[in-house]
Amino acid sequence: MATTPAAAPAPPNPNPVPDDPPSQEVEEEEEATEPETPSSPPPPALTTSIEPTPSGDDESESDDSSSVSSAASSAPAPAAAGGAAERPFPAAKDLLHISFNQDYGCFAAGTKSGFRIYNCDPFREIFRRDLAAEGDGGGGGGIGVVEMLFRCNILALVGGGDNPHYPPNKVMIWDDHQSRCIGELSFRSPVRGVRLRRDRIIVVLENKIFVYNFADLKLVHQIETAPNPKGLCAVSQQPGSIVLVCPGVQKGQIRVEHYGARKTKFINAHTSRVACFALSQDGRLIATASTKGTLVRIYNAAEGNLLQEVRRGADRAEIYSLAFSNNLQYLSVSSDKGTIHVFNLKINVGSTANDKPMPAPDPEVPHISPPLSFIKGVLPKYFHSEWSVAQFRLHEGEQYIVAFGHEKNTVAVVGMDGSFYRCQFDPVNGGEMLQLECYNFLKPSDQP
Repeated sequence: MATTPAAAPAPPNPNPVPDDPPSQEVEEEEEATEPETPSSPPPPALTTSIEPTPSGDDESESDDSSSVSSAASSAPAPAAAGGAAERPFPAAKDLLHISFNQDYGCFAAGTKSGFRIYNCDPFREIFRRDLAAEGDGGGGGGIGVVEMLFRCNILALVGGGDNPHYPPNKVMIWDDHQSRCIGELSFRSPVRGVRLRRDRIIVVLENKIFVYNFADLKLVHQIETAPNPKGLCAVSQQPGSIVLVCPGVQKGQIRVEHYGARKTKFINAHTSRVACFALSQDGRLIATASTKGTLVRIYNAAEGNLLQEVRRGADRAEIYSLAFSNNLQYLSVSSDKGTIHVFNLKINVGSTANDKPMPAPDPEVPHISPPLSFIKGVLPKYFHSEWSVAQFRLHEGEQYIVAFGHEKNTVAVVGMDGSFYRCQFDPVNGGEMLQLECYNFLKPSDQP
């Protein structure tokens, strides 16, 4: 999942369009303009690797045919492990964006001077680009969005910050082997987010989402959404049928596009606005959280059934990220309360399409089995929800995103304060996680 600072919302589009694949005429008159591509050849085949995939039991398909020629700096010495997490350094002020790649093996950081790419396990910086020094974008060096495509040389960049390197209304397709942009997509309003698949580019604006073919940058679909300043969007990553999740047009609603089945599903996930969601890589499960931030709900993407409900806490919180483990046994959650939670998923993922749905969630009354219905008014509202099995405590108020590591029962955490943590949880006994590593990933390149 990607994290960017909030920006002033763009005005709603006065001319909404239907959600069917647009015709050529619609492409020209709507917010998306025809992609501008330089006279250079189209993007190369996406098989070249940035870095070999780390070994691990949950390793997904890799793109590790070769590595880039950029010099990789060695990892800094980790902070002391064990006990409560310690802040390794003052809050970073030039960090604009952080996001994991699709298999959680790497993460990217956009800064006021360029962008950087890091490997998670073992932790090390793979490369960095100082765009402010290069000055080929006509502006400063600010990058507000960096989206990786697994581990290949192609990235999507959007300018950001007070002095952006590229206009914030453009998505630049960057080839790091050539160290230049090989294509761009222009819009009439700021870009809020970008998602990549090997065959699609998804661009998120304030009130619309545009889907492009990767090979020729041709617009194939556009979707109208409720105001979406965070750029919320998720797309499945396994080859084959594409599943895309985005906000619906109503409060608390999410929209699920099943492109293979040519089916659109609307799920009324919450009574409050949706603040965060995640899609499993295979496109079968969706996790959602509202602006209240107390409950997280897991849905079957195909049918929209509520399969499970877990509780982050009793107090309100802003949920920053949700992530499924590769084996779909766990869900991780991060929030502004500073605690990373891991939940057990009690779902038969082999037959989610046939799972019996839970009753429609009532925001005021818990789901109570018949034998206990006589004390319905006495039980707390969270009686039916499940609590986390493991926790990792960080610093309240900081923004962290979380993902599961390639090593079994490990979690990676990246913070907007420039911190990287790797920790391990006990799936049997639960409790506090063990901190394995802690790094300052924004250290100067010449610092040992």
